[in-house]
Amino acid sequence: RFERSSGDDDDEMAEQETKRARIHNLAEEWLTLDKNEATASVVRDLLQKKDDAQLDDMFSVRMAFGTAGLRAAMGPGYSRMNLVTVIQTTQGMSAYLKSIYNDSPYSVLVGYDGRHNSRDFAAATAHVFALGGARVFLFDTLSPTPYVPFGVSLLGCAAGVMITASHNPKEDNGYKVYWSNGAQIISPHDKLIQQHIEQNLKLWDGVWDFAKQKHESPLEKVTTAYCAAVKMLQFEPDRKPKSDDIPITYTAMHGVGYHYVRLAYESFGLPPVIPVKEQVEPDADFPTVKYPNPEEGKGALALAMKTADANNSEVIVANDPDADRLAVAVKHQGAWRIFNGNEIGALLGWWTWHRFVTHHPNARRDDKYMLASTVSSKILATIAAKEGFQFEETLTGFKWMGNKTRDLQAEGKEVLFSFEEAIGFCIGSNVVDKDGVSAAASVAEFANWSAKQGLTLVDQLSRIYDEYGWHVTNNSYFICRSPPTIERIFAKIRKDGHYPAEIAGIKVRSVRDLTTGYDSTQANKKAILPVQSGNMITFVLENDCCITLRTSGTEPKIKFYSEIRAEAKSPAEREAVTKKLADIIDKMVEALLEPTANGLQPKTD
Repeated sequence: RFERSSGDDDDEMAEQETKRARIHNLAEEWLTLDKNEATASVVRDLLQKKDDAQLDDMFSVRMAFGTAGLRAAMGPGYSRMNLVTVIQTTQGMSAYLKSIYNDSPYSVLVGYDGRHNSRDFAAATAHVFALGGARVFLFDTLSPTPYVPFGVSLLGCAAGVMITASHNPKEDNGYKVYWSNGAQIISPHDKLIQQHIEQNLKLWDGVWDFAKQKHESPLEKVTTAYCAAVKMLQFEPDRKPKSDDIPITYTAMHGVGYHYVRLAYESFGLPPVIPVKEQVEPDADFPTVKYPNPEEGKGALALAMKTADANNSEVIVANDPDADRLAVAVKHQGAWRIFNGNEIGALLGWWTWHRFVTHHPNARRDDKYMLASTVSSKILATIAAKEGFQFEETLTGFKWMGNKTRDLQAEGKEVLFSFEEAIGFCIGSNVVDKDGVSAAASVAEFANWSAKQGLTLVDQLSRIYDEYGWHVTNNSYFICRSPPTIERIFAKIRKDGHYPAEIAGIKVRSVRDLTTGYDSTQANKKAILPVQSGNMITFVLENDCCITLRTSGTEPKIKFYSEIRAEAKSPAEREAVTKKLADIIDKMVEALLEPTANGLQPKTD
């Protein structure tokens, strides 16, 4: 029988003491950097109390800069979003830009949302860029995320930074980076910025003077140009509000969207929205919702439904707090129907194509493109095959679609529409990122156009499926806060390259693993899409059911996506296909994810 020796215990105690000393040294180092009493006092108190667990959580690991920039809980320490980490990050990014532009002039645009500390983080970011030699544009009030990539392109900036954590909980904040092409950064920029951050951890002289500085605000110019660009997306040019326009209810989910959506509706010639009064003004505590994410369903939209019912409104549009996403709900046959992201993508994709061919009936079609992420519905691919335009899929995330749009434009192509199932939509290429503001206006115009024909958006979606085939999806997620558990789940699925031969009793026809770069459909077994850092495996079954499992880059989630396409037109036929997919997914979840054994927490409505 193996027994621990006293030497083993001594070694473990020595290791723990070494770690403790390292963490305390990092905390003491922090206090020499942090001039913000709100966070510095917390660290001093924890050192005095010798609260090693909290200090370890704050200082043992530094936030890593990635293609999503930074996103984490706010608070003191190198693992959190705070003024020290924001300043260090900006010093690194500034040094990287300087290495590219040398002595040539360049500019940077900074925006921020309504979260706690966002204004200070943005001011500090702007000040550090100015110290680094950049011409700095700083929006002088809260703005939606899409205004930053739009502004970067409009103003010819080298880069843009948006301080936001999008739809994350109120405790979080983030630092989102756009490059000179107006798209989110992709590799190698993220790795090179991270290297420059690590080389610039010592705070520069004068960085704490950010509150005293004034910077040029281009918000009025950007807003005017954005509204003019949005107007070009109208189906009915020079539209004016009509007496028979249907009322549209709007919620900003306690975020920044209301003012900017009102301006977009004016540009579209639409009447004002009916605001959900409890949620349209920015409130960093998000007091009326558990999660400030309209994708979460009825819980998030409950107040919007109550407002709509009270105002005889049968259409709801909802932004997330930074207004880059859009949710849509419609009263149909007396009940509220919340569309998922794939359904909104089908509606907006069809509407965008209908608008294009109506305005340009004789235009070439083979140089027009629509894009979607690889985990999104393939409805656009089906429409493209029938209508004669091109479709391409990208990795998950608008950073890939935005950069792909710019690549296609450089080849003389035109991208009409892009979407991802996580309620992200981009109409045209004025903004090469998801844009919930212009999408909210386009949905409203489509709903009004449909209503004048006696149709709801539910009717329109059914007609799209009649024309192009029934595309039914079943997507959800499990929360897992244990990274080792997540890795163990995916390692078991891979089985050293021996993937499951069947799922739910149906033979697996092909496998693509974008973590390892394997694709069974390719002659050389190498995937065409690039390898990514997180886990992502796609199975295609013999019945053409497509299932993807992946980890989230910003949240502790294992997500799954699935779709079947079928020629099903009657309600009974569609219901049968929907139930068939649900059964496949139930069996897949039990076999591959084993939620009970692995302690996974399912999504709640």
